[in-house]
Amino acid sequence: MKIEGKNAIYEALEASVKLNKVLILNTNKDEFTSKIVNLLNKNNTPFDLVTRQILDKESKTGHHQGFIGIMDDYKYAEVSDILNSATVKNEDVFIIILDEISDPHNLGSIIRTAECAGMHGVIIPKNNACQVNETVIRTSAGSVNHMLVAQVTNINNTIKYLKERGVFCYALEANGNLIYKSNLKGKIALVVGSEGFGVSRLTKELCDEVVSLPMMGKVNSLNASVAGALGIYEVLKQRKF
Repeated sequence: MKIEGKNAIYEALEASVKLNKVLILNTNKDEFTSKIVNLLNKNNTPFDLVTRQILDKESKTGHHQGFIGIMDDYKYAEVSDILNSATVKNEDVFIIILDEISDPHNLGSIIRTAECAGMHGVIIPKNNACQVNETVIRTSAGSVNHMLVAQVTNINNTIKYLKERGVFCYALEANGNLIYKSNLKGKIALVVGSEGFGVSRLTKELCDEVVSLPMMGKVNSLNASVAGALGIYEVLKQRKF
């Protein structure tokens, strides 16, 4: 797997993510490049200074900004790891479950929001959904290095597992209760649906409540990552402020 872009590389190094090698554009002479090189030396991470042609050939996103990091495939957490993370911090667990999100930019953006909001983990399905890849890592601006992401075979079975452990599950979907009037304190899992179809029917039925964002305009839907971010921060507001 490769991660691309100066911020993604910097965040990975700051988080002590193991990179097998980093390729750097040989004409980069700026201060930020020097900071990255210092971190590479500090972490004993090998790097090569290469031409733009080599970087362009190695790039998968087309937006390497003169930096490509080569690493092992992303290692997913277990759902139990997410629950344990909250326990160690002595906090009520706060999870987001993504029901077949297919766009890597949406997944990366949601992971970034989740990390900024202090969530304990993100849960995604193994099938029919985007996985953590180079575009996700770049879009998350390094947040994927600080966030537990669990990959599960069946979202509905996972919801049942969480509910058995006292986690209240809320589907963020149209035609539900106004999110601002719902009690979102305690152990929470927020379910966000796919870009085209929203939260699936059975998944909604398994959730404890369906909550909705108000739609005041002529368009009656939001981008999945935007809706997820608004939902996440409403939960955060109720829990912390």
